[in-house]
Amino acid sequence: MHSLRVLRAFLSIGVANLLQYRSDFAIAVVNAGVGLVTAVLALSVVFGNTADLRGWTADQLLVLVGVHFFISGLVGVVIRPSMEAMMEGIRLGTFDFVLTKPADAQLLASARVMSPQALTDVVVGLGVVGFGLSRIGATLHPAAVVLFAVTLLAGFATVYSFLLLLSTCAFWFVKLDNILVIFQALFGNAGRWPVPIFPGWMRPVLTFVVPIAFAVTVPAQALTGQLSVGGAAGSVGVAVLFLVASRAFWLVALRRYTGASA
Repeated sequence: MHSLRVLRAFLSIGVANLLQYRSDFAIAVVNAGVGLVTAVLALSVVFGNTADLRGWTADQLLVLVGVHFFISGLVGVVIRPSMEAMMEGIRLGTFDFVLTKPADAQLLASARVMSPQALTDVVVGLGVVGFGLSRIGATLHPAAVVLFAVTLLAGFATVYSFLLLLSTCAFWFVKLDNILVIFQALFGNAGRWPVPIFPGWMRPVLTFVVPIAFAVTVPAQALTGQLSVGGAAGSVGVAVLFLVASRAFWLVALRRYTGASA
């Protein structure tokens, strides 16, 4: 309950900032619109020359694009801005104030900065997913909905853990801001396509090194009826491994941190 109250307080601050700078919301809406148009145009170019892309139809890929927008929005709301603030705080020494607060330091570092304007991507993602499913004409069975919810949560946890692993490296290196930019560029471009269409050598990279497959492709497969229960279990297992590894790495990094007075 204490953690939930902390998260609610950070969300309230984020909403207050959004109301103070309303132009940020307008810019976020424009960015979401441009991103959606770009993704749809890319699909139209591809499927203007083929009716099937490694087993994926145009409507199924539309669902995948919606899932990508949804996950990107969730990451943009809290994870990425908080990680950027954490790395900057470590560099400047202001991270000391996070450690003195009566709450788990990882929770504070992961959620202390919220950008509610990124919820525009979440809304767009839900709309695109719904539109894609309506074009497919598939009936969502309860089992498919459960698999989707489980794999979506597991995918988000995997991406969060991966970003935490990257950001925690700031305890050893002076400035790592660009590493999140590189991840965002890779996730933004490769994440809009199913992992099976990439070359064989690249699929393990996008599955286990940069976990795009578990964040986007697997939840989309769950919605479009391409995922087995075993695949969903594998997604959950990977998420647990990433969560445990990121937590352990975080605790090791905290022991190394010497504070601003060092």
